Amino acid sequence: MMYTPTTNHYIFVRRNRFYRATEVLRTSVWWCADNTEQSLPIMLLLLCNRSVVPRGIRRILRTAATVTPLRWNHTGPGASETLLEKNIRNIGILAHIDGGKTTTTERMLFYAGKTNVLGEVHHGNTVTDFLVQERERGITICSAAVSFDWRDHRVNLLDTPGHIDFTMEVEQSLAAVDGTVVILDGSAGVEAQTVTVWSQADRHRLPRLVFVNKMDKESADFEGCLEELEKKLGVVPVPLQLPVIKEGKLAGVVDVLSGAQVVWDKQNHGRTYKAIPLVDQQLVEAQDKLYQIIDVLSGMDDGLAQAIIESDSMDNVKPELVASAIRACTMKQQIVPVFLGSAYKNIGVQLLMDAVLKYLPAPNERNEIYNCFGSDFVGKISKVTHDKQRGPLSLVRVFRGTLKKGAKIITAKGTSETIQRIYAPWADEYREISSISAGNVGLCAGPKSTVTGDLVVANASVLRNAIKKLSPTNDGVEEDDINELLASKLSFHTVVPDAVYFCSIEPPSSSYQAALDAALREIQREDPSLRVSYDETTMQTVLGGMGKLHLEIIKSRILSEYKIDVDLGPLQIAYKETLEEPARGSWTAEKEIAGSKQLVRMEVTVHAKRKDERFLLDSSPEAQENLRMIRPRQMSYVRKGSLAALERGPKLGGQLMDVAVTLHQLTIGKGTADTFIMAATAQCVRHVLSSAKCRLMEPIMLLEMVMPAEHLNPILADLGKRRCEILDVTARGQQHKVLRANAPLAELEDYSSEVRCISSGTASVSMEPNGYALLSEMDEASAIRRAHGLE
Repeated sequence: MMYTPTTNHYIFVRRNRFYRATEVLRTSVWWCADNTEQSLPIMLLLLCNRSVVPRGIRRILRTAATVTPLRWNHTGPGASETLLEKNIRNIGILAHIDGGKTTTTERMLFYAGKTNVLGEVHHGNTVTDFLVQERERGITICSAAVSFDWRDHRVNLLDTPGHIDFTMEVEQSLAAVDGTVVILDGSAGVEAQTVTVWSQADRHRLPRLVFVNKMDKESADFEGCLEELEKKLGVVPVPLQLPVIKEGKLAGVVDVLSGAQVVWDKQNHGRTYKAIPLVDQQLVEAQDKLYQIIDVLSGMDDGLAQAIIESDSMDNVKPELVASAIRACTMKQQIVPVFLGSAYKNIGVQLLMDAVLKYLPAPNERNEIYNCFGSDFVGKISKVTHDKQRGPLSLVRVFRGTLKKGAKIITAKGTSETIQRIYAPWADEYREISSISAGNVGLCAGPKSTVTGDLVVANASVLRNAIKKLSPTNDGVEEDDINELLASKLSFHTVVPDAVYFCSIEPPSSSYQAALDAALREIQREDPSLRVSYDETTMQTVLGGMGKLHLEIIKSRILSEYKIDVDLGPLQIAYKETLEEPARGSWTAEKEIAGSKQLVRMEVTVHAKRKDERFLLDSSPEAQENLRMIRPRQMSYVRKGSLAALERGPKLGGQLMDVAVTLHQLTIGKGTADTFIMAATAQCVRHVLSSAKCRLMEPIMLLEMVMPAEHLNPILADLGKRRCEILDVTARGQQHKVLRANAPLAELEDYSSEVRCISSGTASVSMEPNGYALLSEMDEASAIRRAHGLE
């Protein structure tokens, strides 16, 4: 293609033929691969008027094999090509809301060559925030997976939400990664949701890096962030970089290990950077920091300690040995390497990407427990999404073997699925590939019944062999115990948080009810933290969610994706119930069904839970003599019925908390169906609970507020009216205070707006669930009246 400025013409050349287009508006550039004959690359321009496109140009457009949007630039090896596991990194990006996760992800994609423009959250053009609701609100709601190549490595990255209402998305993502990057706001430090996501990463035993973002702010405090990491999270932070501040602005970073100052070129959005040797005071400070790092590492890494002893000095220790010790201690979660920069100002991101490759583990360095499957395929479903054209898509993390297109797999529950298509992860866009190798992640179309946390294997024999290796002392494992065994050994059970709010949901008319039910099933499969139930008393569908925003997003998605304008009822707090004292009772269920007599007679006690188990058997000799006659299969249905009854209390139908059931006597008639046993058990437990003395427990939220010092007293006075418990008040910098308090959720409706009014918009508030507390009798009576619509 050529441009002739004298005539304002663009000339397209193809196969020695010339085509001319006039009055061309060069709005954006797309790349096209013409796979016919010589496969010549052709640059295409968007024309301001299709009528001026010559027929020759139209013919080029028709013969072009693929046209790819600007942000989707395939480089490097294909996702389906076999990569060595040592060259793969699976990472998650975690942070408090507005910490800069999505902006950092956009910079990584830009510098890796996957995008040609810098996406911005406030412009609504980022790759990973693709939902309409995400772009309207400027927040991440659903985790999104993307892949890119960096320095001969494949990086599979999951960008996660930072809002507490969507913590389930974080939980799902952590099941698919081998390490995480936790992003801090340099001016805010460790915030409430930072503590939450850190605890989630602890539960998955994931090594972590910390990136102190937004260091371009005047109020940014790198040393303060290091102190909060040590104090609030109880970790050993190892700062491998230091900020370079010039005229009050972040000008670059000091790389402590290399002893150089790194400066980024602002003219090309930070694509290039240069290292400048340190001199004078900067060099002294960097050497002192390096000695501190070596001193900390020498107490954890024997190899480094031996090298120091042999050289009789820290000066002669090779940088490669220090880097090796940092990696080893990071893998053991003994330290947390800390980096800094400003993603928005394009500073520090490439060094963070290098650190991901250097210090976070490859897939073959973790997950050794899956060796029991040998070289056969085994993977885990970490997330399920729905696409209008492709149907349900399961995000699969492959631990061993290779998952190929057209393969048949089974879940640990025994259901069989067929993999129809496989796609490389790229947010809401899909590129079909032929397979997923070990250590990689991919989206699979075809599975109809898989849910988050499902273990998937090649066939039933592979699963049986793995179970034998996991339980070598047993000849076999009962079918009902397979999931429990796998959950305990392989840690694939997903922790679903309890709902905080409930509300009814109704379609605009009864003709939409079936469509609404189908939509809720799909959304609930994507988001296990959404609870959907049917209240037989009010004959309404009831939703349970993690917060007001969570339920608002569900309503918005049903409207935008399923075109159903639903109505949500008033929000109801998800109270729980507990027992004040034990209650004992008996129950007899006798009925004739289809000519067969069904009989169940039992005696149980409901009481405060003394152990982790919620269903117990009476250990007295008289009870054991009776219970020994019950078959294990029948006893399993008694257990299921007891646990089901504990999900709904007698006062407001809330889950019973810290309550267990002890079975004393049980008689089951000959020929009694298993389902009848389970139903009779549930009736017995509910009968005993109806006469027991129960109390309501309300959810407590941990508040963290940052405010100017002059607004502290008015906010403390307002919290005093809301039954709050003040935990502490600390200083942040010269002018701000940080207040932490426990507050009942019932007192926090629209509290963010109240705080903004009190502080003239200068204070910020975040909250997260922090357990339950007993209600007083007066507050309990008020809560019951509100739940029944009497207040």
